[in-house]
Amino acid sequence: QVQLVESGGGSVQSGGSLRLSCVASGLIYSRHCMGWFRQAPGKERELVSYFSRDGSIWYLDSVRGRFTISKDNSKNIMFLQMNNLKPEDTAMYYCAADPRGWCRAGDFGFWGQGAQVTVSS
Repeated sequence: QVQLVESGGGSVQSGGSLRLSCVASGLIYSRHCMGWFRQAPGKERELVSYFSRDGSIWYLDSVRGRFTISKDNSKNIMFLQMNNLKPEDTAMYYCAADPRGWCRAGDFGFWGQGAQVTVSS
């Protein structure tokens, strides 16, 4: 049974930083595309960043240069370091896994429960 558990959300002021963590059980990170999504109230869920199975990294344009994704395959843990946060980054952030490794937004089939990130101006 696959389980993804996020932690590290919170409330910060604009310009602040937060680090999200995602611990997985029941899957092997190196065999999946692992990513972070977010969903703000009234908006569609969007893919923020991911690690492909070959280790390449992708970022949403609006977070590139401010967010950094990393992982430790030996511990099945993934991080999203978020710096210079802006009010528009406010959302529920989800860790997700795509077992087929295609890294398309619609292919992520396993999800965590979400971690709330709130950025005030």
